[in-house]
Parts: sequence; structure tokens; C-alpha cells
Amino acid sequence: MGKNFADFSMDIFSLKGKVAMVTGANQGLGMAYAVALAKAGADIFIPHYTDDVSEIKSLIEGCGRKVAFLQGDLTDENYRKEVVKACLKEYGKIDILINNAGNNYFADFLEFPDEAFKKVLDLQLCAVYYLSHEVAKEMVKRRSGKIINIASALSFTADKGCPAYVIAKHGIVGLTRSFANELGKYNIQVNAIAPGFFATEVNKAVRENPEINKKICDHIPLSQGDWGDPFDLMGTAVFLASDASNYISGWIINVDGGFQTVMV
Repeated sequence: MGKNFADFSMDIFSLKGKVAMVTGANQGLGMAYAVALAKAGADIFIPHYTDDVSEIKSLIEGCGRKVAFLQGDLTDENYRKEVVKACLKEYGKIDILINNAGNNYFADFLEFPDEAFKKVLDLQLCAVYYLSHEVAKEMVKRRSGKIINIASALSFTADKGCPAYVIAKHGIVGLTRSFANELGKYNIQVNAIAPGFFATEVNKAVRENPEINKKICDHIPLSQGDWGDPFDLMGTAVFLASDASNYISGWIINVDGGFQTVMV
């Protein structure tokens, strides 16, 4: 019993003074993660592929935090190295890494293009490994760090037409556990968030299909007739990035409204 229970404070959830790198946070669910960490006190560095950063810049600065950007392709080795260098130059350290950037491709399984398979795996799995490996070297120097990977409901099951995505997201589970095992001795925690079905602009057309929408919502016990709200991912991101999760490593937290509890 090394610590006094009376000393527990909600400050354990604070990220004040921390620096977080969140890939692809200028859009989609990544924006929710970045804003959550900024709200908790972290300054943010965002590697991004698409051009527009105006909304996330406004949101982060509205929290009173700093934000910096570097545009490029995370499947490019030189860009990944530049991302780490740029973040260190801007802030001097990297305390938190959220591997959010992703892509997907849908096609009939027997006609699924090799090129598409490679493109998805390169970003969804290989780039996560390489960037995490690069960032981990900096975290090891400080004997502290949090790496948060983004898995998926499809890390534990499969869907038709997207074999590359399913394989990559299954791989993220193994990657998370491997890094946790390797980096624990350096006081680095590595975990993953597995989002279920969340309403974003990307899947708006799917949600507007009554048959598909009902099928999905019927498999989400907490559904109120719609998919999850990205807001509901924000607390989990802060928890895993903060000292509140210091004795948790190698785990995948499902934020899916109970999706995994329902038999197919």
C-alpha cells in the first residue's frame, strides 16, 4: 500500500502541460479526440492529409490551447520522421500519441484489388506501427508516454466487402498488445479504443438507408434509433491519455453501445 487513498484527486484526469499528437484530427472522429485532449489541458500537434484545418484550429484555440499542423502522407517514411521532428521542435516533447488516421475501400471480395488492399494496410496498420515505433523512442527517453490506437468493432468480427479494413483492425489489437508488452518497462502505456458505429458525414448515406440503419441499430443495445454520437468517445480518450489509466496497458476499450454483446 504505497499511496494514501485520501490523496486521490480528480486532477488525475488533467492533461495540463502535456503534448498530444493526434493523426488525421482535422476531420471525423479524430477531431473529437483532439478537442477532448485540449479541453483536458493538452497542446495538440496534428499530422493531416486533407487540406482544411480551419475548424479544428478554431476549436483547439477556443480551448485556450496551442495547435500545430504538418500536412503529408503517413505512409511515407520521410514524412513520418518529419512529423516527429516538427512536433519536438514546436513543443519539445510528445507525451501522447493517438493513431487515428485511416482509410477504407469497399469491393466484392473475389474482385478486391491488390492495390486497394495494400493501400488500406499501409495506412491502417503499417503506418501505425512505424509512427508509434518512432514516437516510442522519444517517450523512452522521458520514461513516460501514452499511445492510443484506434481499433474498431470490426477488430472482433467481420463484414463483407472490406477485407483490408477488417484485417488491419484485427492487426491493431495485436499491435497494441505487442507494444504494451515491449514498452511497459519504460512506463509507457499502450491501449486502443474500438469505436462502434458512430454518426459522421462519411456514413450519412448509409444511415439514411432505412433497412441498413435498422439492422445496425438493432445490434446496438444503447441505440435510440441512431448511431453513436462522436461526443461519447471523448471521455475515453481523455481517460486513456491521463494518469487515471497508468496501470492499464494492452487493452482495447469498446465504445460501441453494447454492440459486442449482441449475437449476430
